[in-house]
Amino acid sequence: MTGTAVFTIFCSTPPNPFTNTALTKNILPPASSASLDLKLGQMLLIGFRGLHPDETLPVVRDLREEQVGGIILFDYDVVLKQKNRNVKTPDQLAGLNRWLHELSPWPLLLSIDQEGGLVNRLKPEFGFPATRSHHTLGSLAPEEAHQEGFLIGSTLREYGINLNFAPTLDVNINPDNPIIARRERSFSSDPETVARLAESYIRGHHNAGVLTCVKHFPGHGSSQADTHLGMVDVTDTWTDAELIPYRHIISKGICDMVMSCHVFNRHLDPLYPGTLSSAIMDGILRMDMGFDGVVISDDMQMRAISHHFGLEQAVVTAINSGVDMLAYGNNLDFDPDIVISVKRILKNAVDDGSLDISRVDQAYERIRKIKQRITL
Repeated sequence: MTGTAVFTIFCSTPPNPFTNTALTKNILPPASSASLDLKLGQMLLIGFRGLHPDETLPVVRDLREEQVGGIILFDYDVVLKQKNRNVKTPDQLAGLNRWLHELSPWPLLLSIDQEGGLVNRLKPEFGFPATRSHHTLGSLAPEEAHQEGFLIGSTLREYGINLNFAPTLDVNINPDNPIIARRERSFSSDPETVARLAESYIRGHHNAGVLTCVKHFPGHGSSQADTHLGMVDVTDTWTDAELIPYRHIISKGICDMVMSCHVFNRHLDPLYPGTLSSAIMDGILRMDMGFDGVVISDDMQMRAISHHFGLEQAVVTAINSGVDMLAYGNNLDFDPDIVISVKRILKNAVDDGSLDISRVDQAYERIRKIKQRITL
């Protein structure tokens, strides 16, 4: 069954000038009547280069023909070492995002990393409101975290972004952690404080009509290195306390999505890092914690994955582990045909039996369910 519907609002939301002109989309069909091509396309979230609508960009093909489920925006191009990859001014961003939504035949997860503080794609220098880091909020009352979540969420909604890859639930165990602590991305060294403030921050986003994705499961706060750059082993530093914020957010029923991380912990899985581990994704997150929503991978082009596993192995193993969406930011590396390559790998895996179609259907249905809640 297919049809059209105006996007619905999943909670009380402020007026949004971006949606004054109603965007209508085809309703994603159930797995039983969806094509394999559609299912696999919806299981991908990608980044692209471009500031303005341009019919020659590969993202046009990826949305219209390959039917990818999500887009992620960046302000900086890592490969080219230059600003203004997707973000330059508020007006420019609004125009680009409206075009992206119109390109997609299906409701689109349009996402960004807008945690606040240093991890801030919509910067004041581009004309967007200033934001506070998780670290700054960690010394304040939960009401401040709620207010910050609402302000960030309202900004995202105004410019057509419906999913924020935030908050981080990483516990500030290692104060010298190069990718978490030094970037002020943790609320606290106390997991209960992280849980409490993250809850308020998420509720603020929800009040603004924006989905959130908690990260980085099962915990990056104790690491001594950065998974962007290579394999990171937390075997001797990780503790069960790092799971406390996840248990809390899931138990409160406010966990929209979970992002896996690529850290390796031989006590949890002697072979694979988190994203590729069924013991961690299906075992801990699904069976132990009872989370049945969408799990998305951290960027699969990070060196922790790309330098240690072949593309085919990484793609199939991640989906079999319990990851529902694969993220390819196309920023650490740039491959305009990454969507075509990954879909081909997944199709071949279904054909040769290394990926069961029931697993594809399960992932697709989770994605379909969350897309029934998006507001743009």
